[in-house]
Amino acid sequence: MSAVHSLPHTVEAASADLVPSRYAVRIGEIDVMVISDGVLPIGFETMSTNVDPAGRTAWLDNRLLPETFDWAVNVVVIRSGEQTILVDSGLGGEFEGFPRAGQLVKRLQAAGIALDALTDIVLTHLHMDHVGGLLGAGVKEKLRPDVRIHVAAAELAFWEAPDFSRTVMPSPIPDVLRATAKQFLADYRSRIQAFDDEYQVAPGVMARRTGGHTPGHCVVRVTSGGDALTFAGDALFPVAFDHPDWQNGFEHDPEEAVNVRLRLFRDLAATGELLVATHLSFPSVGRVAVDGDAFRWVPGYWDY
Repeated sequence: MSAVHSLPHTVEAASADLVPSRYAVRIGEIDVMVISDGVLPIGFETMSTNVDPAGRTAWLDNRLLPETFDWAVNVVVIRSGEQTILVDSGLGGEFEGFPRAGQLVKRLQAAGIALDALTDIVLTHLHMDHVGGLLGAGVKEKLRPDVRIHVAAAELAFWEAPDFSRTVMPSPIPDVLRATAKQFLADYRSRIQAFDDEYQVAPGVMARRTGGHTPGHCVVRVTSGGDALTFAGDALFPVAFDHPDWQNGFEHDPEEAVNVRLRLFRDLAATGELLVATHLSFPSVGRVAVDGDAFRWVPGYWDY
């Protein structure tokens, strides 16, 4: 794993950011940059809805974590040939109560990546912390008129009449998710290119529908020169390595989400390829190892 210099790295003079907000790796001939959109405070009970309180407390205590802590929000920018691809767009700044998220536009700019340089956008699913960054003031106008937005057809169909009957979210969230998806579809429908199960976005960049978290949830796999990296979106959260069977309240099909996690972990452990996910601590670049009946997160060594 080596740092990439072909994607711009600029010095942020007098920046208010106290930690880095981007990290780049090279997958064969393809550049991948992980960019932090910030963090979201979420109570852990929502991330472990089928677990008794004692089990939840034990996991938190073992990691010296409080009941509510900050979950990373990561997106990636991929450059393959002449295409520059944004995968997910973070939360955006339109939602009250999340002052430390919604940093994408600022951090793309700091990385030297202009909105009008994006040829493609892949959305793993249409939850607010994945599409919200496209809904901010002036964002749509700065994107190229011919930008292609790739979303699984099953995801588009789901949000026409979304079913939250199996989710366990804080009471205001479902209505916000509905409204956000509706706004996104109204603003961008003409630019959306739907795919069924798999779609090659660019040479070496494949989007694949997994379902589970939402019916059209997808992952993006980058392969080149014998190297590979998978961006897993919301297929997994940090606790999933120890307890892949623990469900979170944002999963629309909890049992299938567990099956998706297990398949993904087994595949990643077998290939040894890099993993990045939305809610793993930034920069979220590492690998998966088998650990008895569970799995182990192996963080990558930073190259700097």
